[in-house]
Amino acid sequence: MRKTSTPKTAAKTKAAKTAAAAVKTVEKVAEAATETVKAAAVPVEKVKEEVVKAVETAVEQAPAKKKTTTAKKAVAETVYLQYLGKEINKADLMKQVKDIWTKELKNKVGDMKSVTLYLKPEENKAYYVINEEVTGSIDM
Repeated sequence: MRKTSTPKTAAKTKAAKTAAAAVKTVEKVAEAATETVKAAAVPVEKVKEEVVKAVETAVEQAPAKKKTTTAKKAVAETVYLQYLGKEINKADLMKQVKDIWTKELKNKVGDMKSVTLYLKPEENKAYYVINEEVTGSIDM
């Protein structure tokens, strides 16, 4: 089974690999510069430790690269209520509610934040609540 990682874990793993590569590079440079450092009377191990600490600190403080998210496509959905030989489509009911909101109540569609429909086929009615304030009913 393949393990999945979160963007934060993936960023830390990538940062750790980058830090390890940086440490190896620093070690190679430190070894190559041993003679120069000795001539300057600075202990190689001390310089190496300071450089390694500086690299590790820089990696820890670097902001994690945010993973870009792709927009998910909406799933096409169609809902029908079939009752006593009738077929009622959710989209048709929502269209009627939007028409009431815009034409009868003189509001903008963009002002509609939420719509709750209550279907009562035994009464042949659909009751609606718009923006948790406006209520009414329509015939199905």
